[in-house]
Amino acid sequence: MSTGFVEDETLQASVSIDDEFYKKRPFVDGSFTFINGVKKPYTKVTCVTSPIRGPDGERIQIGTEAHMTCEEATVAVDAAHKAFAGGLGVWPSMSLRDRIITVEKYLDEVLKVRDEIISVLQWEICKNTNDATNEFDRTIKFVRDVIELIRSKGPTSIMQPSFEEWTTISGVTGKVRRGPYGIILCVAPFNYPLNEMYAMLIPALIMGNTIVLKIPSIGGLAHLLTADAFALAFPPGVINFISGSGRETMPCIMRTGKIDMLGFIGGKKGCDSLIRDHLEPHRLKVFSQLEGNNMAIILPSANLDVAVQQIISGTTSYNGQRCTAIKIVAVHTQIADDFVQKYKQALEKLKIGLPFDAANSITPLPDENKPNYLAALIHDAKAKGATIVSGGTKHFTLIKPTALYPVPFEARLFSEEQFGPLIPISKFDSIHPILSILANSWNGQQLAIFCSGQDKDALTLLDKTQSIFGRININSAPSRGPDQFPFSARRSSAMGTMSVSHAIEAFSLEVIVAYKDNPENKVVADYLDSNSAFFTDP
Repeated sequence: MSTGFVEDETLQASVSIDDEFYKKRPFVDGSFTFINGVKKPYTKVTCVTSPIRGPDGERIQIGTEAHMTCEEATVAVDAAHKAFAGGLGVWPSMSLRDRIITVEKYLDEVLKVRDEIISVLQWEICKNTNDATNEFDRTIKFVRDVIELIRSKGPTSIMQPSFEEWTTISGVTGKVRRGPYGIILCVAPFNYPLNEMYAMLIPALIMGNTIVLKIPSIGGLAHLLTADAFALAFPPGVINFISGSGRETMPCIMRTGKIDMLGFIGGKKGCDSLIRDHLEPHRLKVFSQLEGNNMAIILPSANLDVAVQQIISGTTSYNGQRCTAIKIVAVHTQIADDFVQKYKQALEKLKIGLPFDAANSITPLPDENKPNYLAALIHDAKAKGATIVSGGTKHFTLIKPTALYPVPFEARLFSEEQFGPLIPISKFDSIHPILSILANSWNGQQLAIFCSGQDKDALTLLDKTQSIFGRININSAPSRGPDQFPFSARRSSAMGTMSVSHAIEAFSLEVIVAYKDNPENKVVADYLDSNSAFFTDP
């Protein structure tokens, strides 16, 4: 089947056997399971290959991964269930201070394999040198920021009112701390396999939950490199890995009824399916960060140089494979042609190639089938009147960023998340049709408005869309960070808010210890306050 892209063999998507990068390619032996704190040899494995090709044009093998069955996956759930022990286990009963010390011990160990993880991120999902390094380092910083926040303010003081100290209201005295939900299944995607997983995983662990971690089918080798560090730092059963087919293992896990919470970052269909599979969905707590179809709106007052610079970054960073990427560009008719010309020039200046060169903005896509999907979206847009103004070529899965203009509102690109280097540009005469599209979209993540001065259309967009999106960006591309800011969304884009502080809340529950305010009860409360692990300061 034709992909619809013109093949361009001058695009570098392969390495020679004499290349230094080829000689230093990683190989991660993932022929093991990691359950109950033990790495156990496992013979049924899947070969893990890189989007980077060898001289023969074939994907290069860089590791193996255990292909676990449904029954074996439930063993991992049982281990997490036993470690939590209905809340009586060693980990949930441990003081917050000691759990933080354990996480810090883990960080010390995982830093020893930093270079190996960065190399694997480059080879398996083709992040360039800077992006792969930043993913690891940002992840460690996020964890340290969470720990610092808890130590400086306490896990409950981020709420208002916090009741961090004993407080008496209407004759009842109470003090609040936060406790775990139980067994959490954590699922994260390929594009930020470490960062997005750890944004859920580490706060969940710190707050006393036990974990079943689903290794992503693409991008999973980085996690396999952490197994030894987890084994050294954590008690048995606190964290357990599941690898292999998600369609085969995940429904079995949910049908056990032992999963108390789902932490899911990925596609909305997959999330919905797992929720439906749970034996008792009414008691399943869900935290999710899902898809985004974020639009950039360029008003006539916009500084086009600023808009182009931000939209280039927003549409092409890591090949557009980010939920926060700009997926649709809508530009006012008055400035549309000028914008398209400037954007085209900037787009064609981007360097394209292998991830080992930090200057390469565009690298091969990990998903072998993605070019076919993107081609179908191109065909649909062209059939509805759009033309390719830049790009349209590829070699294997290395695709030159492809911009289409003018893309009509009824094109599939307005309702589907392309998740790749395909940029639809539309034009509009009035913001009212745009507002109608936004109001009826499944997307509720972010919006970017480009304007200057006292632009009344910008004011209207803000006031009308504050009830649609979790973040509205002015003259800047959508983003998750800084990590101290809330990362929230509505509709099919999220359930829950992510940030350094919100992650603590998301994976724990307020627990209040209360008593009728009298001298006898105060004696008991003072004793508990001084001696309980639950009340121990972090």
